[in-house]
Amino acid sequence: MRRVGPADPLHVPGVQAAGESRALLRLLPYLWPKGRPEIRIRVLSAVVLLVGAKLATIVIPLFYKQAVDALSSAGGAEIALSVAVGFVLAYGGARVVSQVFTELREIVFARVAHQAMHQVALETFQHLHRLSLRFHLDRQTGGLNRAIERGTAGIENLLHFMLFQIVPTILEIAMVCGMLWYLYDWRFAAITFTTIVLYVAYTFAITAWRLRYRRAMLEAEGEASTKAVDSLLNYETVKYFGNERHEAQRFDKSLDAYEKAAVLSKTSLSLLNVGQGFVIAVGLTGVMWLAAQMVAAGSMTVGGFVLVNAYLIQLYLPLNFLGMVYREVRQALIDMQSMFRLLHAQAEILDKPGAPDLAVAGGHVRFENVGFGYDARRQILHGLDIDVPAGKTLAIVGSSGAGKSTISRLLFRFYDIDSGAIRIDSQDIRDVTQSSVRAAIGIVPQDTVLFNDTIYYNIAYGRPSATRAEVEEAAKLARIHDFVMALPDGYKSRVGERGLKLSGGERQRVSIARTILKRPKVLVFDEATSALDTRTEKEIQDSLRQISAGVTTLVIAHRLSTVVDADQIVVLDKGQVVERGTHADLLAADGVYAQMWRRQLETREAQARIEAADAPVSPVPAER
Repeated sequence: MRRVGPADPLHVPGVQAAGESRALLRLLPYLWPKGRPEIRIRVLSAVVLLVGAKLATIVIPLFYKQAVDALSSAGGAEIALSVAVGFVLAYGGARVVSQVFTELREIVFARVAHQAMHQVALETFQHLHRLSLRFHLDRQTGGLNRAIERGTAGIENLLHFMLFQIVPTILEIAMVCGMLWYLYDWRFAAITFTTIVLYVAYTFAITAWRLRYRRAMLEAEGEASTKAVDSLLNYETVKYFGNERHEAQRFDKSLDAYEKAAVLSKTSLSLLNVGQGFVIAVGLTGVMWLAAQMVAAGSMTVGGFVLVNAYLIQLYLPLNFLGMVYREVRQALIDMQSMFRLLHAQAEILDKPGAPDLAVAGGHVRFENVGFGYDARRQILHGLDIDVPAGKTLAIVGSSGAGKSTISRLLFRFYDIDSGAIRIDSQDIRDVTQSSVRAAIGIVPQDTVLFNDTIYYNIAYGRPSATRAEVEEAAKLARIHDFVMALPDGYKSRVGERGLKLSGGERQRVSIARTILKRPKVLVFDEATSALDTRTEKEIQDSLRQISAGVTTLVIAHRLSTVVDADQIVVLDKGQVVERGTHADLLAADGVYAQMWRRQLETREAQARIEAADAPVSPVPAER
């Protein structure tokens, strides 16, 4: 998968401009969608209203001119006044019509813009869920979320500025130049057009130069935001190590970079404004000087002089915002490009064309000579062979880094293996749909992360269609129902971000309840009771035995006491099976497993002695 970095071709100006153009073209199908005639009608209606609004805008100064000429005519005062009043009323009516057409255009086009934003955001969100776990581990979630937010906001900004400011302004410029040429002299059109061309060229040149500061400012802002979110998400870790000052310094460094870039951006804006004002002043002076000469020569009325001035003022007003519009359009294209680049990211794990769903009968799981490594330079599993008959329990134990948790990720097909095969009921999981594989497997992970919602929602997430009675039954089996009912808000209690309002054990019991509710054909317990105290662990172990009875179960464990009843125990070391058998068989073999068992037994006995020493001593009655 290609990673974007400093040497990426998308950062080369020419290639970036081409990318922005592609982003614009990529948006067009959403504005003219197939099978959506109502959207297309809205687009056409918006175009008609746009032209109508500009036509009304063009005639407004004409009515103003006629009113001025009527008032300055040599005829009777009453006649001049009545004629002028008529043109004044027409002037007011034209302004109302222009405003009504403009607002109607906004209303008509609003659904087009927002459905485009809706569809693009949804498509990007769905695509991110289709991408591999490797993609998400390599990227920061906050950055992905920001890319979607800015991308959808970019669509709105682009459509607003392009369709409601740039296109109408271009149309108005063409109409005004044509009108001045037709009514008076080609020189008016030439001066006006030349002034606008110089204004636009200067604005684009300076704004393009300023964009480097704008981009640096946004990058610094994004970096500061990422560091702030990362620090707050790891609040407890920061407190554990007393690194508040360190985190503040990192955040301050990002804010300092943002401050410097922001100051340069504001300073360069003043240079842009001064240059724009100079170009407009020269052009306006030239046109008004020409008009004054024609009035003096008698070839133009006073109303014509007013008309020319009104046209130019009316034309130059939207140009004052051209720098901002250009910057926002460029930024919108950059943001859209970043979002569309996510859509172009290729999914690492794909279903084969026409792949059927997994047909689960008993749930027989088999790893056949599986080889795998997250990186080609470092192999994790070497020729792994594991067989879990339907309805049986297999435990996988081993030291840290032996590859235990990798097995669950491969079973869920978060990654594809390098060699060998993983089968469920004799079906290679690469030959069936990913969704059906994941629907058949339930997992209780070691690191339980909950959604920032209610306890009920987090349990029901295992099967959203479940009834309340089923949710509560799952909670009872996970030994958490009584705890939930003792809370002030019961099942409506919110668990906080990542479930941090609950203890580790409570989060794990919610996770167990969620998995119970899913009713999977294959169960995976990945250190499922690691965060529980001894008493709760025993209770939940009883529940796990109950729900796993007759269900194919893989238990990935560190505490060997939790796997003594497994039908088979596999011992991993450096990605290979070094021992297998029942608990009794492995103890009798006096190998790796037996050594692990003795170490843990010694640890438990030492812990028991410490707890006994810390226990309060019962008072001895005094002798009488």
